[in-house]
Amino acid sequence: MIQGSMVALITPMHADGSLDWPALHKLVDWHLQEGTHAIVAVGTTGESATLNVDEHLAVIKAVVDQVNGRVPVIAGTGANSTSEAVEWTQAAKDRGADACLLVTPYYNKPTQEGLFLHHEFIARQVAIPQYLYNVPGRTGVDMKPETALRLAKVKNIAGIKEATGDLERAKLLIDQAPASFAVISGDDATAVDLILLGGKGDISVTANVVPAAIARMCDLALAGKVAEARAINDQLMPLHTAMFVESNPIPVKWAVEYLGLIESGIRLPLTPLAESFRAQVRAAVDATGYAHKQSI
Repeated sequence: MIQGSMVALITPMHADGSLDWPALHKLVDWHLQEGTHAIVAVGTTGESATLNVDEHLAVIKAVVDQVNGRVPVIAGTGANSTSEAVEWTQAAKDRGADACLLVTPYYNKPTQEGLFLHHEFIARQVAIPQYLYNVPGRTGVDMKPETALRLAKVKNIAGIKEATGDLERAKLLIDQAPASFAVISGDDATAVDLILLGGKGDISVTANVVPAAIARMCDLALAGKVAEARAINDQLMPLHTAMFVESNPIPVKWAVEYLGLIESGIRLPLTPLAESFRAQVRAAVDATGYAHKQSI
């Protein structure tokens, strides 16, 4: 089972929006050196919405090749078209991904039965571990716990990234799902509490900035070391908050650029972090005590 700190990796870009492959390779190596337990490629934070198909699959392949089996690679392959999600999931498997992360279909707003049939169909078509991804604030559709629990019994469905921050919901899923079904936080601010309830890790935006701290925090929480895990989380809370002063991944890309790790590239319709928020993000990064400016 994949567990611990799973960075929702940003996709580095040049100022003109083209992909920065050398920076991507170096970021992956940096995360491995810092102790990140798994890498999520081309999720929401990786700007999957604005990468074309060739770029999307090329980023997956590049991350898989760079990781070279050292940690699991989870590929974002969700779509609001079931047939397209099948194609992307199969393509990620063909490129060596260890698992896939599939966001609930967005915009077309399926029913709960539609959500079940969508994910069940993909799981039956592609033999790779698949993680459900529930983030209603972005998709406009909420996978209810009863639907997730039905899917937890389907072969190849390995867990859920629950990004609502609702700990009561997380506890229900943890208590009622099979032991083989991993409940993973998609909300940095509540990740420690979710893990302490029996969750398996954190698919983390903040880990892009302070990977060693998030990895240590997850290790402590998984070991049941409550006070120590919460102490790190309390120290990081201003950074967790700052990562969402504008739409993700706008703040996190600026923060990683501030650390000297990437250039300033981001794709429209997203824009660089507004000047009015930069002091807050900078202060949050500096205050952690874990972030260090460098050039990789």
